[in-house]
Amino acid sequence: MSAINDSRFQSEVFLLTGIPGQEHIYLWISIPFCFMYAIALVGNSLIVFVIKTNPSLHEPMYILLSMLAITDLALSITTMLTTLRIFLLNSREITHDACFAQQYFILTLVCIESSVLLLMGFDRLIAIRDPLRYASILTPQRLAKMSLACVLRGVVAKLPLPILLKQHRYCQEIIPTRSYCTNGEVMKLACSDISVNIIYGLLIALLTEGLDSLLILLSYVMILKTVLNIASRAECLRALNTCVSHLCAVVAFYTPYLSLTLMHRFGSSPSRLVQILLGYIYVMFPPLLNPIVYSVKSKHLRARIVGIFVK
Repeated sequence: MSAINDSRFQSEVFLLTGIPGQEHIYLWISIPFCFMYAIALVGNSLIVFVIKTNPSLHEPMYILLSMLAITDLALSITTMLTTLRIFLLNSREITHDACFAQQYFILTLVCIESSVLLLMGFDRLIAIRDPLRYASILTPQRLAKMSLACVLRGVVAKLPLPILLKQHRYCQEIIPTRSYCTNGEVMKLACSDISVNIIYGLLIALLTEGLDSLLILLSYVMILKTVLNIASRAECLRALNTCVSHLCAVVAFYTPYLSLTLMHRFGSSPSRLVQILLGYIYVMFPPLLNPIVYSVKSKHLRARIVGIFVK
């Protein structure tokens, strides 16, 4: 028995699951997945290209939008490789190192996206609260420094998580509810004490995405307070209308993220299918929705995108 257990400890492969019990329709499931990934990749690439090639869009709001699109592109590519490989080829194996790398990139990109959404909330707050000083406050140099700080925060804060995972031995190989690796799912497969992983993961989540969500909420409280003091109802609605796209992006990002986090940390989901669906929505819905919402709501961006196809 000891020899058997030792051989299991030496396994260098995890088995991703996809959607348990639905293996017979994986090919059909792959069709909407391919469609959603295609929209996310094309939509975000188009936004980045349009903003980069149009100097009139080199404003803080659009620069931050291009950062959000780049982050969404990277997140889609990170999860797409293993997801489509499972549903199209039924290839489930992933090495430990590749799994740790994937979960690190997912966590880092999620943290960066949260930071970018916070900067976009700050951008809307300045634009509404102090429009005359908007350009002087959000200068290109200051925006570049804040953007770099957001990227470095995600890279550094999430780096210990895969390092901690690599220290464990794993008694189990099957990741039960994912077609990609996540920190919460992988550490449950370890046969050693994971208390440090749990404490550090929860602490970092509170100090990054948790803190960002509270600051975004605070920014909207200040925006609402400013807007309610505007005498003209038309101007009030016009000011709020500039926040609709960002608010949709915030809801699309934080709703599945917080729901999934609460399920992992404080209880089990009422249905495994609910947890699986939230896991896919968590990484696929924001990259899919953001380019659609911003293209529809932003008149200047929409005009230039239409101009590409008209030409």
